[in-house]
Amino acid sequence: MEQRRLLERELDILRDRLLLMGGEAELSIQRAVHALVRRDSGVAEQVIDRDSVIDRLELEIDRQSIDVLTLRRPVGRELRLVVTVTKITPILERIADHASSIARVALELNDEPEISFGGDVQEMSERALVMLQSALDAFTANDSEKARELITMDQEIDRIYERFVNEMLDSMTRDAAKSSRMARLLFVAKNLERIADYVKDICELTVYMKEAVFIKHQ
Repeated sequence: MEQRRLLERELDILRDRLLLMGGEAELSIQRAVHALVRRDSGVAEQVIDRDSVIDRLELEIDRQSIDVLTLRRPVGRELRLVVTVTKITPILERIADHASSIARVALELNDEPEISFGGDVQEMSERALVMLQSALDAFTANDSEKARELITMDQEIDRIYERFVNEMLDSMTRDAAKSSRMARLLFVAKNLERIADYVKDICELTVYMKEAVFIKHQ
């Protein structure tokens, strides 16, 4: 009975650490896009500096996961939870890396003349953030149905991305002087599109955790 209580407590800690890391990733995305849209280099630097916090959380979660696996030997549902955490953790780290990449582009563009790029970047970031927040909620609630629903949101972000790419490429052909800055905006959009893809992976892992089935390539 004591071993069971210890396992449940350690799984709760593992869950909480993952959610803390997810919150840091969310904040990085918000700040990075704010830095780009508002031309705020100070916030962009904060995003880059905070990346080390997320890296440290990843290492802590890795160590805790190994301890749970070796000392508590979970099986069934509990084992799937630990496996899911070990797979989601590097995904969150990569999401934060994409946010840092956006922040670095913001720093570059903030030193150059301002360029108009419409609302597609903000819309992509807002949708990606909603996806990420909802995906972490689904993970916490062990809600595979909600996770399955969220996966379809990625398609809308893909459509916005394709529209933005077409608009930017058209603008680049009409105004070559701005092509370098527009190319960097395309890089930002690609990073947001990849973030949404990673959130989809989190949702697929939540389905595995609850249902013990893999849906990644279905």
